[in-house]
Amino acid sequence: MLWIGYSASRSTYSPSDFFLADRSLKAWVIAISSTASSESAWAVLGTVGLAYKEGLSALWFFPGCLLGYALNWIFIAERLRKYSRENGSLTVPDYLVTSLNDYSDLIRIVSVTIIFACMMAYIGAQFTAIGKTFDAIYGIPHLISIPVGGTLIIVYTMMGGFRAVAWTDLIQGILMVIGLVVLSLTALVELGGFSAMIQKVNGASPTALTWMGGKSIAVFFGSMVGLLGIGLGYPGQPHVITRYMAAKDTKTIKQGMWIALGWGTLIYSSAILLGICGQALYPGLADPEHLFPIASENLLPPLLHAVVLTGVLAAIMSTASSQVIVAASAVAHDLYSKIMHKAHSDKQIIYVSRITVLLIGLGAMTVALAKTQIIFWFVLFAWSGLGASFGPVILFTLYSNKVTREGAVAGMLTGFFTTIIWKVTGLSDSIIYELVPAFLLSTLAVWSVSRIQIKNKINRA
Repeated sequence: MLWIGYSASRSTYSPSDFFLADRSLKAWVIAISSTASSESAWAVLGTVGLAYKEGLSALWFFPGCLLGYALNWIFIAERLRKYSRENGSLTVPDYLVTSLNDYSDLIRIVSVTIIFACMMAYIGAQFTAIGKTFDAIYGIPHLISIPVGGTLIIVYTMMGGFRAVAWTDLIQGILMVIGLVVLSLTALVELGGFSAMIQKVNGASPTALTWMGGKSIAVFFGSMVGLLGIGLGYPGQPHVITRYMAAKDTKTIKQGMWIALGWGTLIYSSAILLGICGQALYPGLADPEHLFPIASENLLPPLLHAVVLTGVLAAIMSTASSQVIVAASAVAHDLYSKIMHKAHSDKQIIYVSRITVLLIGLGAMTVALAKTQIIFWFVLFAWSGLGASFGPVILFTLYSNKVTREGAVAGMLTGFFTTIIWKVTGLSDSIIYELVPAFLLSTLAVWSVSRIQIKNKINRA
């Protein structure tokens, strides 16, 4: 990873290089880097832990995530690639400013604030996952593993920018697939095949292989809709959709969609299988998110265990580096260069960007060291904040010319604060995952405020 960062740094001369790899990336890099960066530690640790805890009733996040992939690749990728290239947009706030002709800095300020707030929590969750992994396997405290792992990520991201992040994501995404597929199939063989697995899992947990998992109809329905609703977050993730802005051409987008869907199918089916097998292999785990590293250590020979464990670290690194570069671009390009008008040369912008990467990385490590969180739900909280804030606005601006600046700002703020209020008041646990209502209310805010403004302008005319 460090070597890739160094190699990429040798061809990084401009902001377009540092933030979008000069829009030169091809299908395999775009497809796997976008999916690997979106899934993070929650795909390897969190989803496996969720399947262990909930059994077959957790299955609904599988189609939810694949629908999110399809939504992005079919409705966003090509339009965003084409528009950003034609207008020279380097970041998501850049795109929103140019598409809405906003030169007051209002959209940029709101966008940067939301991105920074959510990304710090998101990156902190990735560093927390490093601590959990080494604590579960080797008993190494997170006070040691988080600074070491975080430093590695910061260094290669500082050196190579977006190009280093995308290429390391490609390798890390492949390692994630290898790790989950190998370990899930090994666990299945250890139990004696599908028939024996079903029998043993039923013996360990009678509700594990039922569709409702022992829940009441109301609770199950709320859980199902919430897990399916995860897919609504994909259009609003800056660290995912900037991949499409960096794609070389239309052919890249068309090929990338099928690669991404294949990758996602392998990842999620393997995660569910491993989680269910784990109920029979390791009943009563205190922390379900420790299942992956524990199973790897106990079921695999040392060399293969090392490769599979690398898959966990790859999942963490791919997302953390992607989020660090997006947060840095929001601060260095949108805040420092565009709002404050401080940078006057490409060299200066790149220098500020690298310093920003360092500061954001250190800040996220501080968040991770302060308190260990439950990775799955902590990530989904940040995922909801970004998805509900940006998803509706981006979809509206790509497909309608009747969106106003105030409508976009209203949508972003509604999505962000609905996520916070829904989570803090406990409605996420008692009713439904916060992304679903936040996304719907954000959509309503964009549409209604824009419509009222346009109508008022017509009446005044």
